[in-house]
Amino acid sequence: MSTVDWKSLKEGEEFKFEVNGFTRTHFVKYAGAGGDFNPIHHDETFARMAGLESVFGMGMLTAGVLSRVPAEWFGPASVKKYTVSFRSRLWPDDNVTFSGKIVKLYEEQGVPHAELEISAVNQKGETLIRGSSVVRPWNPS
Repeated sequence: MSTVDWKSLKEGEEFKFEVNGFTRTHFVKYAGAGGDFNPIHHDETFARMAGLESVFGMGMLTAGVLSRVPAEWFGPASVKKYTVSFRSRLWPDDNVTFSGKIVKLYEEQGVPHAELEISAVNQKGETLIRGSSVVRPWNPS
């Protein structure tokens, strides 16, 4: 459950965290969990034969980690909408900053909402994913 004080939120507020040193093991674990066994994500020889510098992480792996931004900031049950657009690849040894920024605060049927811009950016400043999320307080009643 989130401890966000909705009355004190301001547009422009940010939340971020970093994941340093993504590895091939992360890619293989995600393949097992998600069922994506395309060898381009774990077989170095195959990836190089396809013209790539190395294996690369699944876009959905990066999107899944990025989903932690609204979920950890506001609580997982508060996430109403989550959309992403893939921009670049996640490579082994990448350090990635996952961030969100409140771009709009509004009410819908008397319930406060926050619209977030979210992104995953690597150590080179390349955007891997850009997206948005809408969150609101979750009330189990």
